[in-house]
Amino acid sequence: MTARIGSILFPLVLLFSAACGRTDLSDLDTGDTIPPPPVSADGTHKIRIVGSSTVAPFATTVAERFGATTRYPTPIVETTGTGGGFKTFCQKIGPDRPSISDASRMITESEQALCAENGITEITALSVGFDGIVLANARQAPTLDLTKEEVFLALAAHIPDGQGGFRPNPYKNWSEISPDLPDEPIMVLGPPPTSGTRDAFTELGMEQGALALPELVALKQADPAAFRLRTHTIRTDGAWIDLGENDTAIIQSLIKTPTAVGVLGYSFLEQNGDRVKAAHLDGVPVTFEAIASGEYGLSRSMYIYVKNQNIPLVPGLTEFVQEFVSDRAMGPDGYLLEKGLIPLPDELRIAEQEVARQLETRVARE
Repeated sequence: MTARIGSILFPLVLLFSAACGRTDLSDLDTGDTIPPPPVSADGTHKIRIVGSSTVAPFATTVAERFGATTRYPTPIVETTGTGGGFKTFCQKIGPDRPSISDASRMITESEQALCAENGITEITALSVGFDGIVLANARQAPTLDLTKEEVFLALAAHIPDGQGGFRPNPYKNWSEISPDLPDEPIMVLGPPPTSGTRDAFTELGMEQGALALPELVALKQADPAAFRLRTHTIRTDGAWIDLGENDTAIIQSLIKTPTAVGVLGYSFLEQNGDRVKAAHLDGVPVTFEAIASGEYGLSRSMYIYVKNQNIPLVPGLTEFVQEFVSDRAMGPDGYLLEKGLIPLPDELRIAEQEVARQLETRVARE
């Protein structure tokens, strides 16, 4: 597998390379749907894209623009979650198989190994912008100002017992953690374990919040594996409720249950700002600028992973990738900004565009 590693904007993010849904959320069908066929009427294979629910709206916007302005059919975008996307992406090479996997985190070693086992050895990863993970509630609910420590104490399955050990999380109400928080039940609606949003939330939120507690600092030094288990295990007693991969379902539930808090991507907050609002995190409001600078503590990169071996098999694949990373799509004035994308700095965007161009020329040489 070819790879390119480089830094992105702030230290927590790395680029892995050698390297998404309706955009109108008001009419998004959250039920079961019949996927469109993988070929167009003239027999041309369509580009299939699977993966992150966070990246899906951006991929769909690019797909619709691509289908409307080129000679190629509109790509098919399926929301499976980042983990589910890689699992499907890594199964097989072929024109009827996914050519792109959207991701809100980097591919793991085990996912790379799965791809390799199935002969998928040429993958290109491109960063397409930034997103923030927000803790949101209904517009009519109290405005929250949470710390990462409070997030950990609210959601960890086990917390320090004050005697050198751990106990099952006893907190039922937010006010039990801090008198400054509402006297309301802890009820957080979020994505399942297959979601990249959940992975990033535990990595950037829960784990970092735990480091405010001396017991967890000591555990990290003594046993990093045990520390990771404690900080990445979310309670299962009803305080956290998995609501699937669709952030729209979380928003709809927040409106119906004003006391609940939802974990979702910034782009969905932008599209539904008239119905939900975001909590401040460690005193920092969720803004475009705070995410872009890294000041907001739950900021992350978004990626698309391309199956190079599908390029000769699926017409338009390199052209689609080039459209996705183009200035008109993800540039400072690109059409994806209207959907909530936080653009890359100029030098990084130019670097990703060069990766896309090299992808086309390398495959052409082969």
